[in-house]
Amino acid sequence: MEEEKALLRRIFGDSSDSEDKSEEKEDSIDDVGCQFTSDPNCPTWEPVNEIKGLWLCRDFLSPHQQSTLLSAIQNEGWFLEAPNNQAMRFGDLPSWAIELSNSIREVILYGDRIHEPPKCAGSDRGEAACWLPPGLLSREPFFDQLIANVYQPGEGICAHVDLMRFEDGIAIVSLESSCVMHFTQVGEVSGSGKEQPDLPMIKIPVFLMPGSLLLLFGDARYLWKHEINRKPGFQMWEGQEVNQKRRTSITLRKLCHAE
Repeated sequence: MEEEKALLRRIFGDSSDSEDKSEEKEDSIDDVGCQFTSDPNCPTWEPVNEIKGLWLCRDFLSPHQQSTLLSAIQNEGWFLEAPNNQAMRFGDLPSWAIELSNSIREVILYGDRIHEPPKCAGSDRGEAACWLPPGLLSREPFFDQLIANVYQPGEGICAHVDLMRFEDGIAIVSLESSCVMHFTQVGEVSGSGKEQPDLPMIKIPVFLMPGSLLLLFGDARYLWKHEINRKPGFQMWEGQEVNQKRRTSITLRKLCHAE
């Protein structure tokens, strides 16, 4: 138990927020003192302007936090055999995943932003008070389903919208290798229940760096498909092809309650 606690402290820092320890938490993402400041050590959110409800925090985890988190994943033993490249957990998550979930909630609440977003519709509060739909930030647990994926160079994931068995609000943490994730709008549905194939397709690229956190809610969660095509020629950013290495991702979601 003590070894596990020590591992979590190395990943996320001490939970104490007393003044005498404030200067020791430079590598912790739960430092609430960085709220609404230009502190360079504070994780910073930026919106993907073309897609409502899509926000990116490029500096969510420091290199040290990434390395320690990868060690925690490896210690689970999920990927010891070569064919295994995905692990799912439902309900009770590993301790490190619970700490990760708590840190995501805190960086949503207290992270810096590159600009002040527009106010919520019908509210006098700024976007900081309603990053997610009402009640979502206060739900317990924040997430109760985890997917860990390991992608080798050239491996990706087809365009999809996450299953409706999961609630709104999905978080994706990227580790090891950068990649470009593309978003396309869900097409209109015909009378047969199939999407119209002849609608113009607009792809919105989003560059995911190691240590970044992508948050999807509202339109981004329900009305846009997301995919990662890592075949040659598709991983382009600013005119250059992304150097592909092994990539690990952690996706956190919340199961819908059965009625």
